[in-house]
Amino acid sequence: MEHCMQPIPIQTYALPYPSICFPQLIAWNTNIINTTIFEKVMALFRNVNDLGYYQPGVTEMIGTYELKNNQRGIVSFTFTNFANMPGLAHPVEFMDSITADANTDIIYPLSDLFKPGSRYMEQINAIIEKQISDRNIPLLDGFQGIKPNQKYYLADKSIVIYFDEYDITPGYVGFPMFPISGYDLQSSVKSTSPLGMMLS
Repeated sequence: MEHCMQPIPIQTYALPYPSICFPQLIAWNTNIINTTIFEKVMALFRNVNDLGYYQPGVTEMIGTYELKNNQRGIVSFTFTNFANMPGLAHPVEFMDSITADANTDIIYPLSDLFKPGSRYMEQINAIIEKQISDRNIPLLDGFQGIKPNQKYYLADKSIVIYFDEYDITPGYVGFPMFPISGYDLQSSVKSTSPLGMMLS
């Protein structure tokens, strides 16, 4: 079967309460992707619930998603869950993402975008360090570098590395994001990965 080069049809579903919306791919053989999307969305809800911040009828909760890429069978989404309730000093928000190949039903962690043995982490760390300096981003305890399972999403031919609130920056910064052109990492990118396919 030839790979689908057209945008993948997507259906939005919503839970009646709390207010959580999530996408599902309307394509054959995408069960793993769709199941993982639902699991990630529900995990964000559990993050709020486990903190004791969810009270039916009291907590304002909004779960949303954004489609960041839908080209050549490659999809990339971000998911957020926002919650607020009386007594909270400030709202809480959690974020996650997924990048996958709908043609193969394979989900890609960051490390799988790059050639084995490549120095992609050093390349990305150097770019992020420069952006931190150029954008005057405040840090809590310096920048210790990314991890192989670092959160990210794809946006056309760019990769966006992001961190959770309070991970590397004060809470008022929100989710610090670092867009990086895929061409700046091309020497390390695996050609068969979603990023490689976007660059080809």
